[in-house]
Amino acid sequence: MVHEQPKLLKRPERRRALVAAATRAFARNGFAATSLDDVAAEAGVSRVLIYRHFESKSELYQAALDEVAGQLVQATGAPDRLSPASLDGLSRVARDNPDGFRLFFRHSGREPEFRAHADWLRGAMVETAEPYLREVIIDTARLAWAAALVPAVVIETLLAWLDSGAPDPDAVPATLAEVVSNVIGAMAKGEGT
Repeated sequence: MVHEQPKLLKRPERRRALVAAATRAFARNGFAATSLDDVAAEAGVSRVLIYRHFESKSELYQAALDEVAGQLVQATGAPDRLSPASLDGLSRVARDNPDGFRLFFRHSGREPEFRAHADWLRGAMVETAEPYLREVIIDTARLAWAAALVPAVVIETLLAWLDSGAPDPDAVPATLAEVVSNVIGAMAKGEGT
């Protein structure tokens, strides 16, 4: 039996490969429950090689989150250019990088040291939703509720879609837009009752 020699990668390529492997490993169980040995096994390298690129597990986790954040910013225009059309970009990131999407929105939000990532984008989504919602919801308390609800529904809808095996990916943006429209309709309809 002939064993293949591992491919020698240049430093930037190796770093990207380690971040990708870390994203997959961390997305399964989160930061605390994932060891560097788990990441090394996912990457097919030794733990020593990881330490040549990252000083700690925290630094590697941060690099994985930064990578996903960059994808989200590029796809959605966050935080300055978010719009209803950003839902398509968010859907695309979930489809193209499901592990990164789960890591960013499911796991980092539960990790106090890294929570700022998910909170940052959720906050930008709330700020984006509010002006559109103000057109149909007058009550300020209900408006605040709706503005917080829409991003939560969007993110949880995409996570549920991923967790169910990502069926019918071409329909996701339209389905997501319909879900958001129904949530907004329910919030506006319930006003004053």
